[in-house]
Amino acid sequence: MKKPTIAVISFPGNNCEVESMRAVREAGMTPVFFRWNDDRAKLQDVDGYFLVGGFSYEDRGRSGMVAGRDSLMDFIGRESEAGKVVIGNCNGAQILVESGLIPLGGDLQMSLARNAIAEGNGFHATGFLSEWIWMTPTCDKDRCATSAWEGAMHLPIAHGEGRFTTKDKDLIAELRQNNQIAFSYCDEKGKVSVDPMITPNGSHYAIAGICNAQGNVIAIMPHPERTPHGAAYFSSLKNWIESGKKTASIPVTKHATPHNVPKRKGDGLEIFIESIIVNNEERTVEAVARKYAPHLQLKQYRYFSLSHQNPRAVLDDLTLFNANKERAVIRQNGKLMGWDASRKEATQLAEQKAEQFSQGTLYLRRDEPDTGATSLGEGSMTGVCYAVGGQLDEQALSQSLLLTVFYNPHASTLELLS
Repeated sequence: MKKPTIAVISFPGNNCEVESMRAVREAGMTPVFFRWNDDRAKLQDVDGYFLVGGFSYEDRGRSGMVAGRDSLMDFIGRESEAGKVVIGNCNGAQILVESGLIPLGGDLQMSLARNAIAEGNGFHATGFLSEWIWMTPTCDKDRCATSAWEGAMHLPIAHGEGRFTTKDKDLIAELRQNNQIAFSYCDEKGKVSVDPMITPNGSHYAIAGICNAQGNVIAIMPHPERTPHGAAYFSSLKNWIESGKKTASIPVTKHATPHNVPKRKGDGLEIFIESIIVNNEERTVEAVARKYAPHLQLKQYRYFSLSHQNPRAVLDDLTLFNANKERAVIRQNGKLMGWDASRKEATQLAEQKAEQFSQGTLYLRRDEPDTGATSLGEGSMTGVCYAVGGQLDEQALSQSLLLTVFYNPHASTLELLS
C-alpha cells in the first residue's frame, strides 16, 4: 500500500517544519515540504495538509491573521471539502481559525486570543508560555482524524496567543452537540480542568483543540510533533487516511458575526505612538486590507488613554516608548500636541503633522481583557489605532472582511475614535 503523503505547509516566519516532517515520517507517512508560494501542482497527489507552528508573518496584526487570508488557504479549504485531512498545530491552529475553516467553515467564529488567566475581579496576562501540559481526547475515538487514542498525552506548548474563546455562546453549545471539542487540557490522569495549573493559557472550557463538523480539519495548540509522546496523534492520522474513512455529514448552523463598530469620543489624555522607522506590521496589515479595499492607506499607532493627566507615566517608560525610534502625539481634551523627549514635556505640534493626524478614519482596537492597562491606573486603556485613508466611502469601510483584518470580534472590540 502506498504511504499517505502529507504536505507540510510553510509560511514566512514558521519554524516547526523539521520536527513536523520528522513526526510525519516516523508515523509511516511521506512528508512533502511546501512553501506558501510554491507551484500548487506539487500538491496534486497529497492526501493531507499539515500547517506547522511558528510565527507566520511575525504575528503581524495578530497570530494567524495574515496567513489565514492567503489565497493558499482558499485552495486548502476546497481540498478539505473534497475530504482531505487538514491539521494545524499552534500557529497552524491560529491560521485555521482565522481562515474560517475551523470550527464550522466560513465566517470568523472564534479566536485564539492572548493568554490570560482570571484572577479575582480581573485578568492576569501570562505572556508567552513555554512549558509542558497534558492533553486528552474529549470526543469519540473515530470522531476526527487524530483522536483515535486514549489517555493523557504529555506535550509541550509554546505560544502567546492560545486561548480558545468566542463571544457566541450558541457556538459552544453546537460544538458540544456535534462532539467537536476534540481535545482538552487535563492532568496526568486525564481529568479535564480549567484550573490554571492544568490550562495555563486560560482557554475557555479547557479547550486544547477542536475539529470541524466533518472531522477532517483539526486545530490544536500543543505540539505533538515535538516529542515521541505525540506518536499516537500521527498514527491516528495515518490510519484515518488509509482506512478511506468518509467525513461525517453533520448539518451546521451559520453563525454570522455582527460587527458593531460604535463611535467613542476621545476624552481626557490620549497618547498615540508611531514608529519613525519602517513599521513592517503597519505595511503588512495595509497589504492584507487592500485585498478588500484596494486604495486603502493605513497608519498604525499604539494607543494609551490615561485616567490621570500625566503623560510621563507612559512616555518616561522605555518599555512603552523609545524616543530613538518612535514619536508621540498627545491629544488632551481635543487639543493635539507633540512630545519633546529630551525636555520631557508636551510641545506644539507642527501644523502639517496635526493636519495629517486629523485626516482619515481612526479605528481603535482594544483586546479583551485589556491587561496592558493594569499598571497605568484604574480607568486607563490601551490598544492599537489604525488611521485609515485613501478616499474610501462608508460602504467600503464597513465591509466585514475588511473589519476583521483590524480585529477579531471574539477577542477584541473595534470603535470609531472621534
